[in-house]
Order: sequence, then C-alpha cells, then structure tokens
Amino acid sequence: MKIDTNTLKKIAHLARLEFDQASAEKMTQDMSQILDWVEQLNEIDTDKVEPITTMSSEINVLREDKVGEHLAHESGLKNAPQRDSDYFRVPKVLE
Repeated sequence: MKIDTNTLKKIAHLARLEFDQASAEKMTQDMSQILDWVEQLNEIDTDKVEPITTMSSEINVLREDKVGEHLAHESGLKNAPQRDSDYFRVPKVLE
C-alpha cells in the first residue's frame, strides 16, 4: 500500500508530529513498507488458530473472599490531620 503526502500530513497532524520535507519522504517510504508487511500477514490462514488475550502464560491465582477483622472507625480517624465529625477533611480539588 502506498502512502501519499496528504495521508502522511493527516497522520502527522493526528499524532502531533512535525518534520521537514526530507524526513517526510523517508517517513512515507517507511510507512508504506510497514503497511506492505501487514498486508503480507493478511495472506496467512489463521482459521484453525485459537485467539489469545495475553502473551503471558501465567495463571491468575484466586482466593475466596473471607471477612476478617477491620479497623474501627474511631481508630481510622485517630491520626487524621483534619476531621469533620466522622469523616476525613481534605483540601478542595475541584472548583
């Protein structure tokens, strides 16, 4: 697939890239080569290949949720720099 100058300018604008004319010509050639390679991948028969969701072979170890001891409300607020009744007081972040 051949990339023309207008397509390259549009991609550069979307990617917020800037380059001079010499770099633009090199970029056009490089992107055309990449797209040609991707088109070669489309020729491969993948009908009998199972899709994968991750490249890692690790298996997630899960455990059952168990109710345990929790921190008492007053103990949690004991070291708060500022508090308002039963809540932490934090600086305002949104105007």
